[in-house]
Amino acid sequence: MKNTEPKGLATPAEADLPGGAAAAPTKKAGRQPGAAGHSRPVTLPINDTVIHAPESCVRCGEALDAAGFVAHGGRYVLDLETDLNAELPGLRMCHDKHLYGEIFCGQCGHVNRSEPGRCQAEPGWSVGLSEWHLVGPMLVSLLVCFSHRMHLSRRRTQEFLRDWLGVALSTSTINQCIHEAGRAVEPIEEQLAEELQQEALTHADETPWKEWGQLLWLWVLVTPTICLYFIGYRSKEILENVLGEGFVGWLMSDGYPVYRRFQKRLRCWAHLLRKAEGLKESLSTEARAFGQATHDLLNELMIAIYEAREGPPVDLTPRFHERLESFRELCEKHQDSVHKKTRALARELLNDWEAFWIVVVHPHLPLTHNEAERALRHWVIARLLSQGTRTGQGTRAFALLASVIDTCRRRHILPWPYLAKVITERRKGNSAPPLPAAA
Repeated sequence: MKNTEPKGLATPAEADLPGGAAAAPTKKAGRQPGAAGHSRPVTLPINDTVIHAPESCVRCGEALDAAGFVAHGGRYVLDLETDLNAELPGLRMCHDKHLYGEIFCGQCGHVNRSEPGRCQAEPGWSVGLSEWHLVGPMLVSLLVCFSHRMHLSRRRTQEFLRDWLGVALSTSTINQCIHEAGRAVEPIEEQLAEELQQEALTHADETPWKEWGQLLWLWVLVTPTICLYFIGYRSKEILENVLGEGFVGWLMSDGYPVYRRFQKRLRCWAHLLRKAEGLKESLSTEARAFGQATHDLLNELMIAIYEAREGPPVDLTPRFHERLESFRELCEKHQDSVHKKTRALARELLNDWEAFWIVVVHPHLPLTHNEAERALRHWVIARLLSQGTRTGQGTRAFALLASVIDTCRRRHILPWPYLAKVITERRKGNSAPPLPAAA
């Protein structure tokens, strides 16, 4: 029978309640008793079962009988196995089950429990670092390789895992693994900074970097065995925090003023040559003459420096003393030029006079900071593809992983097994294994 009650009128039961509203049934938040649960289905076959049984009693030290182990929980781990020395080397996925439980000590009666390892909370990180994780250390290392070396997005990485390895991971899990790897290698940064202070020569450079639209700078400090990256503001505090007062080597850089606080400083001649060539093409007669003079001096000095490098160490200052003094007078003459570019180049030369020409005294020193620019090139491509990072944690992880990867490359060490080793130890709550010396 059709309901003929007027719409909008309260029923007798509702009318008795304050405000005319029906009382809503109360229930606890979350899954209700008897409701179907939601979990990750285990569809892959189990390759091995690893039992984490306590070996000795934590109270009395008595050896425990593994036969008395009672499992109370476990986890599944997806990881990669690699064998580069096999007849047919390659990658193989493994799916292991890890069991944790307890053993009763017959000597003192203490119940000994085994639990997954866990790293304590660390400032600046919201991502966990624990053995209780579906993705194994070597698979995490592969995800970092896809992200940092192959420039693959999270979705492209997800596609590769699904199509080629038969593994289904969400993009959020992939992102979490990469951040976890960054947290795991954070202690390595201090080791690199300490080693950097003992280097005789370091190349430095910086390039813009975006973090969710905010302009930051990706810095790099490069030596033959170290490549240290960090992302932050373009200020002198960045260099002071990394190099500190203990750095006594030569620093090769461009003309950014923050580098001037270092006494033993070198200026890149490549930048100088480009500016001189630009002035040579100017419509101003004064600018063309000054650009030609600068270009000729640099070419003359470079020929002499390259010749000096083929023989024993020699100081070229006596040979070019008068030539440099004459050029200095020319710079002083043009430092107040009405032509903007001429005036800027003349003042730049005068401000960094010693940094430009110290290589004449020590011809073995480099003329450019191409080492730093080459180190940045790969990450500049990553910036163009990804448009930077999205969070502070992602930015921190990016720089830390880039430092470890490129430093391993410079030391002729394969970075991926080392990264997996660091993740393994840090998940247990142990300290990170130090970077090996150059092979």
